[in-house]
Amino acid sequence: MTTATDKPRIFALIPCAGNGSRAASAGPKQYQTLHGQAMVAHTLSAFQSLGKVVSGLWVVVSPDDDGFLNACPGYGAGSEVLLKGGGATRAASVLNGLKAMLTVASPGDWVLVHDAARCLISPEQIMSLVDACKGDAVGGLLAQPLLDTLKQASGGRVSATIDRSDKYLAQTPQMFRIGALIVALEAAERDGRTVTDEASAIEAMGLKPLLVPGSAQNFKITYPEDFALAEAVLASRAANNRKEHR
Repeated sequence: MTTATDKPRIFALIPCAGNGSRAASAGPKQYQTLHGQAMVAHTLSAFQSLGKVVSGLWVVVSPDDDGFLNACPGYGAGSEVLLKGGGATRAASVLNGLKAMLTVASPGDWVLVHDAARCLISPEQIMSLVDACKGDAVGGLLAQPLLDTLKQASGGRVSATIDRSDKYLAQTPQMFRIGALIVALEAAERDGRTVTDEASAIEAMGLKPLLVPGSAQNFKITYPEDFALAEAVLASRAANNRKEHR
């Protein structure tokens, strides 16, 4: 563990216990194949490529999960940890992972929480968040300004057009101190509040997370058509890499 005089370390936590019901896939969507690998393998690759920047990479799966190691057979080397501690919700899985992480980390260390289904995240995007947040008192998240016109609905019809000038689409990773995030998630659990991302739990504590520019490609694969788009992006990246190494 770090002491008060040590430089805070950075850990990564990937909640991977969902079943992806909206994706209409045969099994958990994170194990579906994209460009020759399981979706979650692409996600992990971005963090693994950061080397010593990340002191530990944790994946939280459901207690009865039997697909992760088949999808990522090489996972578990060095500081990589697989925790079968998934909860009933994403927030519960994250909280279980954070508490277990304290066996090797300190409350003052940072954690990058990232959705397994955001498999197009790049190392450069992760580092932009790290560089922006490592000196911040609160932490922050990748986010994209809302570009589309935003409508409010009632009964299947438009009831209002919402001003989009100060609206953002939250992405992951989201980077906060491990101890502060545990306190925030425990408070939400105790109060019965629904938490859809880590930033909302931090916000409920009266804090204001930093917004760091994300990427339109860092979308969360949710619906069947998202798979085709992600496949195209991965194929394009692979083609560009081949050109660069000729």
